[in-house]
Amino acid sequence: MARRIAGCNRQGCRAEHRAVKQPFDELPPLRDIIRRHGLSARKSLGQNFLLDLNLAARIARAAGPLETVAVVEIGPGPGGLTRALLALGASRVIAVERDDRAIGALAEIAAHYPGRLEIVAADALDFDVRTHLPCGRGRIVANLPYNIATALLVMWVTVEPWPPWYDSAVLMFQREVAERIVAAVGSNSYGRLSVLAQWRCEARIAFDINASAFVPPPKVKSSVVRLVPRSAPLLCDRATLEAVTQAAFGQRRKMLRQSLRSLETDTAELIAAAGLDPTARAQEISVEQFVLLARMLEIQRGYHGAIEKTGSAGDKPA
Repeated sequence: MARRIAGCNRQGCRAEHRAVKQPFDELPPLRDIIRRHGLSARKSLGQNFLLDLNLAARIARAAGPLETVAVVEIGPGPGGLTRALLALGASRVIAVERDDRAIGALAEIAAHYPGRLEIVAADALDFDVRTHLPCGRGRIVANLPYNIATALLVMWVTVEPWPPWYDSAVLMFQREVAERIVAAVGSNSYGRLSVLAQWRCEARIAFDINASAFVPPPKVKSSVVRLVPRSAPLLCDRATLEAVTQAAFGQRRKMLRQSLRSLETDTAELIAAAGLDPTARAQEISVEQFVLLARMLEIQRGYHGAIEKTGSAGDKPA
């Protein structure tokens, strides 16, 4: 269960404050805060602390103007990105942190920016942030814990209803994961995550961050990805699309006529209805074609409204 540690004024989404001109504040250096609160990074929590406030400010700026925005941050740790978001004018930051050791450090930031930082002690995978957004809208900006980053992204891009509660998401991933998110069909990185993310969002890599910027330094480079939800993605049943992509990419080296058998349907008929080559492999199937496969599977299974959906258009992935 989530615990709210520090609150802020909920009378509307627009805070009465001035955005500071510099992305820094008078709080102690992050290294001092980490030392004082005993915040050694824990591998079990996927923690790698970003101590460079210039880089933290760059991530915050990638999210666009923040003055009227409620920002959701996952895994703030000692609060480097939190400080940058607030210093750059975020009207409100909801910081969701599972590590109780970080709460004291975040409380110092809350005291420095009264009424603008809400600290919630919770596991982000089990936390519904919508209950903390009085206007129902927000923006996600986070240096995600690497061990749950993919799971969080899948949760956010498959949320219902759609369009979602967030207007954009600026997220840090391991470079390999970032490449999978934005991968083009036919590339080695193209996979289930590419399809799910690009089906409902426009995604691009904003910039990379070297491992040396973190404590402890991870073994790989990191990338900041910006995702913007499509207002009208191609229509299909979300759960069906997840099932189709799981089947296809679960055996990505096999041809569709073999990999889709796990769907327990007439595979040959399904592939023919979607107009696909039964000898094609998952990495050769575009987002649009996966959506069409999902629609055809809905029709085969007699899902209500599936036939009408096959004629519906939407925002096509780039």
